[in-house]
Amino acid sequence: MTHQRNTYRVNYILVSAFIVVVVASFVLATFLARDLTVTYVENEFSSRKVEVLEYNIGPFNNFFHNRIPEISFYQGYLDSAGVSVYADSVLQTYPFVERIVFYDVSLSNKEDIDYGFSANNLVVYPKGVYQFSAYSKPDSLSPAVNNNRHLPLSLSDDFNNMAVKFAAFIERVDTAKALHDDDIFKVFYSVTPGKISYMNIPRRDDLKIYKELMYGQHVPGAVYEQDILTYFINPNKLSLTNTVPQLYQQVQIQPLVYESMDTDPNLLTTETPLPGALADYKIYFSSSRPFLRSEINRRFLPVMAGVVGIYLLLAIVAYLIYRNLYVNRRLFKLQYDFINNLTHEFKTPVSVIKIAGNNIHSAKQLSDNERRHYGKILDEEADKLNNLMNTLLSFTQIENKSIKMKREEVDLHEFCDKVLAATRIKYGDFDVRCRVDAKKTLFVDPVLLGSIFQNLIDNAYKYSKPESALLEINVAQTKKQVVMRFSDRGIGIAKKELEHIFKKFYRVQNQYNQKGSVGLGLAFCKELVNFMGGNITVESELGSGTTFSIVFPLD
Repeated sequence: MTHQRNTYRVNYILVSAFIVVVVASFVLATFLARDLTVTYVENEFSSRKVEVLEYNIGPFNNFFHNRIPEISFYQGYLDSAGVSVYADSVLQTYPFVERIVFYDVSLSNKEDIDYGFSANNLVVYPKGVYQFSAYSKPDSLSPAVNNNRHLPLSLSDDFNNMAVKFAAFIERVDTAKALHDDDIFKVFYSVTPGKISYMNIPRRDDLKIYKELMYGQHVPGAVYEQDILTYFINPNKLSLTNTVPQLYQQVQIQPLVYESMDTDPNLLTTETPLPGALADYKIYFSSSRPFLRSEINRRFLPVMAGVVGIYLLLAIVAYLIYRNLYVNRRLFKLQYDFINNLTHEFKTPVSVIKIAGNNIHSAKQLSDNERRHYGKILDEEADKLNNLMNTLLSFTQIENKSIKMKREEVDLHEFCDKVLAATRIKYGDFDVRCRVDAKKTLFVDPVLLGSIFQNLIDNAYKYSKPESALLEINVAQTKKQVVMRFSDRGIGIAKKELEHIFKKFYRVQNQYNQKGSVGLGLAFCKELVNFMGGNITVESELGSGTTFSIVFPLD
């Protein structure tokens, strides 16, 4: 017994250790999940700014890659009227373009031109300069101011820069080959912060002519047309949209040198520079930690739900394992008790038989009374052993469905009278009363029905006190069934025990079981009733008695 208690104590320690480990791992998993969620959100805060940048500079990229190169379609023949329509369209569509300056450029080998840019015999000069903005009408600017015929300084830089690059390109270009994309971008584009200059891209034949002009291989006095446009860009007029509002509380366009004066430690910031002509500005992102915490919580909830789901599954598995171990332990205990009780049940009659046999063997002479006495003892104990063996054998046959039922018409009045007569002989001090209210016979196996009656009567007698040894059997018939009630005034059964009493080897723990029981009586009754197509139930109150009800169908 001590060993058993120690075993149980060890099991409880293991269960407690398992619970502690599961709880600790759950807490750790929750902490790690929270920490990983925080890290993931903070990483997204730093990385998804590119997504916002790409979305917001989309109109600028469309303008740069699609609208600016449209100038090349005119091959240098744009005039003030044509460029006015184009400029109005650009200014209305792209608010970040504040101003457009159009240079109507001529290329010639004339020697009498004293303004513009010259390289060898090639002269690049503006015939006219036109300025367009969203707030004013087109304004024509003469290339000559006073008598100097020079461009204003505010406009000459862009023109000279493009003219120098173009002349250098004409000097080295191989007109037998097609233009490369690198040459196009380097020569015909000039991108600086706040400004984009573009010259229309000439055809290969035009490049050949320009090269002949440069080296004096062309007819003097020839004039050819090119167009140069300069776009003045204001990044502050970009339409800024926060495409990731769950991460960025505020998105602003700020100068590249901008530094926030806010020293709040709960404020997270990040930035990304704008490209090309917008390069002197950046997009500035900021969010407070409480603002990000709401996003962290939103993302953490499904993660936490997954963690809880996993641990609930583990808990269910652990419960099933524990339940299986618990059932196995109870089964082991029931089997252990069964072996003990069965051994006791066998040992008692065997011992009595052995004692009676020894007395007969050692006696020199037996009188008739002694012989009858010992014969009766041997007969009774042999019957006990036989009944026990029959019960075990029948139980096994019923479970294996190997027993065959022999149905006969049973007169319930006659059947109950026989049972009462046998019971009075067996239990002289037990008051058994039977009342039958049935008109029809019952079509059942009389032997199996007798076993049911006998087991319930034995059970009532065993668990009744001498002063209340009474059993009332009531057999009643309805239209479709016969109901048999066995009501005693015994010690009763606790409610928690009622669901177990029909299980094999189960014994209610009380002093009355010291008389000997293997825990098969009620289980055997239930198997018999079910085998015969009936149903058995029990009602009991501790200290007041027990009622077993059996229902058999008449069909």
